[in-house]
Amino acid sequence: MPGPTTAQVLLKALGTTVLVKLKGGREVRGVLRSFDQHLNLVLDEAEEVKSNKTRKLGTIIVRGDNVVLVSPTT
Repeated sequence: MPGPTTAQVLLKALGTTVLVKLKGGREVRGVLRSFDQHLNLVLDEAEEVKSNKTRKLGTIIVRGDNVVLVSPTT
């Protein structure tokens, strides 16, 4: 039996905090507000995570072609 599609997983993650790994090794954490079929993401309360330090970014749009991984956080 096949698992859930990417869209189904992201729909369940709407309104929750996700960790997004980007090309080039950058990581951003924020509340997932929206996404589209290209994996463009809108994150609220976003912050860049780097070496256990964070830098607040606010509301951002992440272009889908830079996304390597989207993971829910606990």
